[in-house]
This record gives sequence, structure tokens and C-alpha cells, in this order.
Amino acid sequence: MTTTATRPGGARPRAEIAAKTLRSDRWWVYPLGIGAILAFFVVYSTIRIFMNKYYFVEDYGYLTPLYSPCLSDSCVPGSSHFGTPFGEFPAWLPLGLAAFPIVAGFRVTCYYYRKAYYRSFWLSPPACAVAEPHKKYTGETRFPLIFQNFHRYFFYLAAVVLAINLYDAIHAHLPASGGFGIGVGNIVIWVNWLMLAGYTLSCHACRHVVGGRLKHFSKHPLRYRFWTFVSKLNARHGTFAMISLFTVIATDAYIMAVSAGWLTDLRIYN
Repeated sequence: MTTTATRPGGARPRAEIAAKTLRSDRWWVYPLGIGAILAFFVVYSTIRIFMNKYYFVEDYGYLTPLYSPCLSDSCVPGSSHFGTPFGEFPAWLPLGLAAFPIVAGFRVTCYYYRKAYYRSFWLSPPACAVAEPHKKYTGETRFPLIFQNFHRYFFYLAAVVLAINLYDAIHAHLPASGGFGIGVGNIVIWVNWLMLAGYTLSCHACRHVVGGRLKHFSKHPLRYRFWTFVSKLNARHGTFAMISLFTVIATDAYIMAVSAGWLTDLRIYN
């Protein structure tokens, strides 16, 4: 049932719909599914970073991205590729403390993830043409959402972490026994790095860095090429965002299984 409200100035009245939505499709499936995926990742990563074990395979140099870089004296031998400037950590402090807040902040403030968890957890709004339960809207101008404006700075730091992950991927081909090796773990690590690179480089902040504030692309041909490349990736930013979640979990789970002795890494070349 609808009613009409009289508007000043003789404007045509707009129908007032009492129902939450007139959509007849299963609009709730998408926000529910995305919410379940994000919740699983948060729970899994939280458990893993506080485990402080099964994160490094000494024989093959596999280091999970959740613990990279490991900068504490508490890290197992061989896992600290960049030294141990932080000394020993208490048992309750995560060894991946250096990078995890950066990558977590980068994802939380990401434009794609904002849409995902705003819809799934805050119902703001839960879907197109579906009314949200909030009566007041303040945008991202108040605490804590005002910190969303730091996304570009998280991008700069995330780019550094991506470079560290690249070093880890290369280092994993140099086993402790010497020489050069390739195993299933290396393939898993490289697939994950490529998805992380796709997610990081397709970021809107990256697009602005390489081509923003230019009035004439013709005067900056190199930056224009980078901007064109990033723009193509940007169209798939959401895809990279979700796939990289699964590859991070898969990489960490595989390295944990090999490190704990639950699984034997299949060597392709050694």
C-alpha cells in the first residue's frame, strides 16, 4: 500500500512506500555471502597470527605472508630475512606485527572492501533499492570512519610489503641445503604474490599516484602508459581483492601444514 505526500511549490508528489523493499529476488544472498567470507578471513587470520608457530619451512625457505617480515629474535632461525631489530617478543605478541597492521589497514580502508562490509555488516545499505535501518547518515567524517581517508598512505606501506613478499618468493627457491629448488610450495607462493600484486596495483590510490594531477598526458608518456595499465587492472580490483583473500589463506595453510609435518612438499626440481 502506498500513499502520496504533498510537496511545496506544486511539485509532483512522490510515493511513500512502507515496505523495506519491493524487490522479489534474493537480494540478501550477496551481502550474506560476502559477510561470511570476510568473517572467516578475520577469524582465520586472527587465530594464525597469535599461534606464533608453523609459519616457516626451514628446508625450503617457505615463509607465510602473515608473518613476513619476521623481525624479532623470537622468530625461528632462517625466517628473519631482514634482521631482528625488535629483539625478543613476549609469547602473546604476534611475530608478524610489523606488516600485518599495514595489510589489514590497507584492506579495511579499501574502496571495494568498504562497500562489501558496509553492506554485509552495517547494512548501509544492504543492497540497491533496499532501505537501510539507520536513520542518520554522517558519511566518513566522524570517528572511526574518518580513518578511511588514510587509505592512500596504507597503499604506500602495502607496496613496501608487496616488495618484501617478492623477496620472500625469490628466497624460497634457495633452500637451506644450497642450490636452486622448485616445489609445490613455490607455485603456491607465486600465485599468491601475483594476486596480491594485482590487488595492490589495481588500487584506486595507485591509479592516482601514477597518473593523478596531470593536465597533459602527452607531456608524460611514461606515466600515461602506467596509468593506462593500472586503469585496466582497476576494472578488476574487486576480483583481485576477493581472490587474494583466498590465496593468502591457502598459502598460509599450505606452509603451516608442511611446517607442522602434516603434509610433505612435493619437489619438482631440487
